[in-house]
Amino acid sequence: MDSAYAIDTLFTLFSITLIILMVPGFAMLEAGLVRTKNVSSVLTVNVMIYAVASMAFILVGFHLAFGDFQSTTMSQWAFFMFQMAFVGKAINIMSGGVGERARLLPLTLFTVIMGALIYPTVVNISWGSDWLKDTVFDLNMVDLAGSTVIHSTGGWTLLAAILIIGARKGRYSGNQIRVIPASNIPLVVLGAMLLWIGWFGFNGGSVGSIATKEAADSVALTIFNTNTAGLAGAIVAGALIYLRYKLFDITMILNGALGGLVAVTAAPHLYTMLDAIAVGGIGGALVVFAVPLFDRFRIDDPVGALSVHLINGIWGTLAVGLFASDSANGVTLLGQLKGVGVVAVFVFSISFAIIFLINKVFPFRASDEDQVQGLDVSECGLEAYPEFKRAI
Repeated sequence: MDSAYAIDTLFTLFSITLIILMVPGFAMLEAGLVRTKNVSSVLTVNVMIYAVASMAFILVGFHLAFGDFQSTTMSQWAFFMFQMAFVGKAINIMSGGVGERARLLPLTLFTVIMGALIYPTVVNISWGSDWLKDTVFDLNMVDLAGSTVIHSTGGWTLLAAILIIGARKGRYSGNQIRVIPASNIPLVVLGAMLLWIGWFGFNGGSVGSIATKEAADSVALTIFNTNTAGLAGAIVAGALIYLRYKLFDITMILNGALGGLVAVTAAPHLYTMLDAIAVGGIGGALVVFAVPLFDRFRIDDPVGALSVHLINGIWGTLAVGLFASDSANGVTLLGQLKGVGVVAVFVFSISFAIIFLINKVFPFRASDEDQVQGLDVSECGLEAYPEFKRAI
């Protein structure tokens, strides 16, 4: 018993390390996709999200999510830290999508509310063990590591924020869509690959145990299918982009990989290899089709977070009902659909209301002048690349 307890504690601590490695992953990905004049602000947002969201979850959110739950299979502190490592990821999804025009103070205020109340409530009705779990809100949804609980939650929050904040200055003019190129492709690649590696702890650690042969096999299958879905997403996205434009766009290939990883996150422990390829490949294709679709509706998302996290969070959760439906495991398409719907209505409505209210007091949107100058100067007073001439 003691050896299993120690092994599972060590495994969880290692998984936590991989998940927290996703913090610089998000930071580098977003820093590479925005213009040089906004890099310091993006990096500051990512650091503040990790610090503020984690503290809000430690002080308030964990109890709301899990009540007085006590772990008996591993150290309580390891379980606590593992759950804390997740919370910032949902908010990272939002922060990247409103980059280059959102101010730090209102984002930080919303981060506190997200980490303490909104995200923990979603956890409670899906993974948690408190009073909400035992009510009509019980989702009975299979979502191992959060295709809906984390990725769709972040995506619905981002959609609400974009509708309130609006697009970046000059992004849309008349019927024209201005293409704003990424500033640093090597950073984009580094960030995406750090996220990919972090996903092994994200999904593998969510199995919860590795101390027996059966548990070890489940962890290995989970990580294998996670990686396989990412590979399929990258390949399908790259192929579709080439067929359409006769070019290989590395940013779209990487977002295709991330889309595949998001999609498989709901049930990598239940899939066969071919299931993972199908789920991840469709995820990569969805990213390719969703990015121009959001632009058509003038929903400005500089990092493609809605296409990667919202669309594939939904797809990945529904895919469980299509590829792993099993009454013995309680997996049904209807149950998955219910989970997607409940989270969508709750998160979008409450996020929209809170962002709307904060925006009345502390406007989220930076002024046009600050956007032209760059948020590094107006928000941070520290430019990431001071020797470069700032581009308008």
